[in-house]
Amino acid sequence: MTAVVAGLAVLGAGMVAVLDGAVSAVERVAFRVVNDLPDALYPLLWPFQQFGALVVGPVVALGAFATRRVRLSVAVLSVTAAKLGAERLVKAIVSRQRPGTSIGPDIHARGDVHLSGESFVSGHAVLVAALAGVVAPYLPARWRAVPWVLVGLVMVGRVYVGAHNPLDVVCGATLGVAIAGAVNLLIGRPPAGVAHGGG
Repeated sequence: MTAVVAGLAVLGAGMVAVLDGAVSAVERVAFRVVNDLPDALYPLLWPFQQFGALVVGPVVALGAFATRRVRLSVAVLSVTAAKLGAERLVKAIVSRQRPGTSIGPDIHARGDVHLSGESFVSGHAVLVAALAGVVAPYLPARWRAVPWVLVGLVMVGRVYVGAHNPLDVVCGATLGVAIAGAVNLLIGRPPAGVAHGGG
């Protein structure tokens, strides 16, 4: 329940902050810190962004099912479906353009990133955080931080390529955490001590 409440609280605060579609001075500075990083980092950060692609959900679910983690498979499919609905709901309430429009065309837009289009919240951040929230409990303790490291890399990567402003990815991730928290409450987590086994 804590994950749901905390995630929605941060999301709500972020929605209020971007209600006028503008980017604050503080957020602009944070954006520049990441977006102005050297172009040489692009080949390193690009692969990690793909963990937020929609196809990752079904792939992870299939892998979980193949290893007889049926509950995890159901959880993964659930958060993937919930991501689609929740993201659309947020974008129906709050609208903010990508950095190329909300900040200006002088940003570094890398790869196939568009300068305009709906930006809040980041769908990549929503999905990867939601997946991390349901997958991590099934991993051995020493590996549970790995999904969250991937979340951070996706968030940084999306700002680095100029696809999103910082609040887009932060609020996207907290929405994902809330989705995962709700699904874990409904479906349940693996029993303590058998997290890396079946179930």
